[in-house]
Amino acid sequence: MQNILAVIEETIIDSIKLLPFLFLTYLIMEYIEHKTGDKSREIIKKSGVFGPFLGALVGIFPQCGFSVSATNLYVARVITLGTLLSVYLATSDEMLPILLTESVPLTTILVILSIKLAIGVIAGFIVDFVIRLTKKGELQENIEELCENEHCDCENGILKSAIKHSINILIYIFIITLIINIIISIVGKATIGSIISQNIILGPIIAGLIGLIPNCASSVILTELFISNVITLPILISGVAVNAGVGILVLFKINKNIKENIKIASLLYFIGVISGIVLELIF
Repeated sequence: MQNILAVIEETIIDSIKLLPFLFLTYLIMEYIEHKTGDKSREIIKKSGVFGPFLGALVGIFPQCGFSVSATNLYVARVITLGTLLSVYLATSDEMLPILLTESVPLTTILVILSIKLAIGVIAGFIVDFVIRLTKKGELQENIEELCENEHCDCENGILKSAIKHSINILIYIFIITLIINIIISIVGKATIGSIISQNIILGPIIAGLIGLIPNCASSVILTELFISNVITLPILISGVAVNAGVGILVLFKINKNIKENIKIASLLYFIGVISGIVLELIF
């Protein structure tokens, strides 16, 4: 019991220390989104056959609700399925600000982002190529279906949005870190790591399932596990590649074709898991 109380106290102190760094990170992110959000959407709208490349490139930079924007554009048939998947796979959600806040080496962060970018581009081009081969790749725009609900508070001002986002994520970080720390203190980091990280198939499968959770909690869980050295970089990639923020949730909400939604979510999961397994074999 005394050990658990010590873990709780340590987690509270560590979480409070993160708040100013989280606020500064989100303030910068909100400013970037405020200045470039409309330009990003215009770029992806006009991307054409280069959609997967531009989608992944734009998606890799943390922007408020960009996966939602891409979802809306896909449902309106303004962009291709490959472009949508490239955005989903590249989007970092809460991973990047947490990595920056936790002082993870810049080289590690760049490696993670580069891998996610490569997965998004390659998978997106392959999907679009296969669709064109089956002659199902013609886009028929349906602009009236385009919803501009970004699930973002940017319109309330970047300062208020940054404060709200920082506090929300701090609460997530505290709860998830506390659970992880208690489990580690009871079970042991080595035991947990051997269960997940030493199985090149089981690790990516579990991480992918966590990534499917349509909430920022999933990316927080995976990132904190990586920072705690419980999971490896390839397993982290599996989860955060599948995780697309609330993009998948919005897809199921606004796209009436449920079968198509399930296929997209399944394809996203498959790509994330396979990518993790391949990376496990390489690293």
